[in-house]
Amino acid sequence: MKPKFLLSAILLIAIAIPSIAQDTKPRREGTEWIDAFMPNTNDSALPRILLIGNSITRGYYPEVVELMKGKAYVARLATSKSLCDPALLKEIDLIMSYYKFDIVQFNNGLHGFDYTEDEYKAAFPAFVQTIRKNAPNAKLMWATLTPLHTRADAKIFDPKTERIKTRNKIALDYITAQKDIKVDDLWATVIDHPEYYQGGDGAHPLPVGYTALAQKVAAELTALMAEKK
Repeated sequence: MKPKFLLSAILLIAIAIPSIAQDTKPRREGTEWIDAFMPNTNDSALPRILLIGNSITRGYYPEVVELMKGKAYVARLATSKSLCDPALLKEIDLIMSYYKFDIVQFNNGLHGFDYTEDEYKAAFPAFVQTIRKNAPNAKLMWATLTPLHTRADAKIFDPKTERIKTRNKIALDYITAQKDIKVDDLWATVIDHPEYYQGGDGAHPLPVGYTALAQKVAAELTALMAEKK
């Protein structure tokens, strides 16, 4: 009877493996995208900064570049990938392999709502560790997630904003424990300003909102550059 028992066990494992593989398949959006931009690729006179984020990061990026002109070269890696998706870590590895970055501002959490907040929490350390691995001497700064509003009325928050609050807390708990990572509180910059969103899609600020975010980011980057290592 032992051989039959062993065969049955092997068959059960064989059946279970495809199921496990299916469960661990990345949960992606209908359209995924990546947008990387690196200026001054042949220059080395100024510090090099990388902004890692999503379409919000991409939105304030041009104004940050202008505000940091003469101070630093600012690159971006904007992507729709969730930090729960292993593909994001591969994207970070690729983009950060090109240059030595002196400062990295990073943000992730407005995509990947098919992942739970427990999964977000479990994946967050690897996200930070991947950045550290690629820039071990860089100064790091976490940018808090910004809220979502309803399209009809920016004074009313989209229900997902409660999940964003939880993700912000998860990130801040981890960042605070690290002790050497600064925080750029973009949430606080826009949370009391529905006018930054009114008439838009509820997620992306209007130009006035992007200007406010860019000014905050540039100020925090400038202050971080001024700190001694």
